[in-house]
Amino acid sequence: MPARDSVVLVHGLWMTGWVMSPLGRRLRNCGFDPYLFSYPSLRGSLSQNALLLSRFIAGMTAPRIHFIGHSLGGLLVLQMLAEYPESRTGRVILAGSPYNGSLAAKKISATALGRRFLGPSMLQWMEQKLPGAGTACQLGIIAGQRSLGGGRLISRLPKPNDGVVTVEETRVPDIADQIVLDVNHSGMLFSAGLARQACSFLRTGRFLHGPRHS
Repeated sequence: MPARDSVVLVHGLWMTGWVMSPLGRRLRNCGFDPYLFSYPSLRGSLSQNALLLSRFIAGMTAPRIHFIGHSLGGLLVLQMLAEYPESRTGRVILAGSPYNGSLAAKKISATALGRRFLGPSMLQWMEQKLPGAGTACQLGIIAGQRSLGGGRLISRLPKPNDGVVTVEETRVPDIADQIVLDVNHSGMLFSAGLARQACSFLRTGRFLHGPRHS
């Protein structure tokens, strides 16, 4: 029997690794070995947390490693790949990650209290030159269009959005595939539909397109 590919799941801002557990269970059921990575999203800078992720990966014996990052977690994966290239990298999925910046975060960062609320990782992403995923992996983007979330209370978000991040904010150049699902920002982590899409992309490099898969 061939070895199962490993998938590292990286949570977003204000969360810990446990929030990725439902997605991890679904990935295991479709043939992958999930690993949950936790990092101090409100304390360390993005570069500091990228080093932690790199060290986490270094401790894995898997010959091929995929990544799924939710929100800030997706940005952290890209930062890690830019600063610490990993030859075993397979495919990478960003789910609800504001690659092009965040209107909600920009508004929050206008005050000192708001900057503390965002933490140094998100602030570093907003202020630096955007890294790409490089040529070592295939990158897939999942965005949500169910406009239900706290971001709508902070800023008037252009539609479509997932309640926190707009679809346009998730766009990344030179990717393998992208899809927009009827999920909100936090709900996407518990979505069976998103898990099916993730399994498809990790296996084939393509999402499942069409009305019945949205």
